[in-house]
Amino acid sequence: MAVRIRLGIRTRFEPRREARIVALVNSGYEADTPQLLIPMRLAVELGLYQRLPEARIESFGTAGGPIRLYVLSSSIEVWVDEEDLTSPKTVVADAVISDIEVEALISDYLAGELEIAVEDFRRGLWRLRSDPPGRLRRSYPPQRWV
Repeated sequence: MAVRIRLGIRTRFEPRREARIVALVNSGYEADTPQLLIPMRLAVELGLYQRLPEARIESFGTAGGPIRLYVLSSSIEVWVDEEDLTSPKTVVADAVISDIEVEALISDYLAGELEIAVEDFRRGLWRLRSDPPGRLRRSYPPQRWV
């Protein structure tokens, strides 16, 4: 199992579009800015696809070798959207758009900014740093954008 969390996403340009999604916390996705990797189908739904001409193209290292992805800097707002709470903290993040990946991925930097603390990757247990001691949250099933 892995740790997957419900997020809210909102674009920072007009028309502002929102989505509620499940995203995978990927501790191996190291970034220098808060980043959310977004599959192309979700990018289309959010209106980010139309902004690809404004994006920069960056090379990212993966287990399968380097890939080139579109980066729209500071283009989205992201927050944790759990059933029992909506995080008061909203993080401005880069949308990293992939035409290969089918699942949204939370970078290490974004996970830290959202105050996500993974307790057990194997069992899919996590918490927010603001949760009371002993409060554990469970991972969600994957949401695939195919």
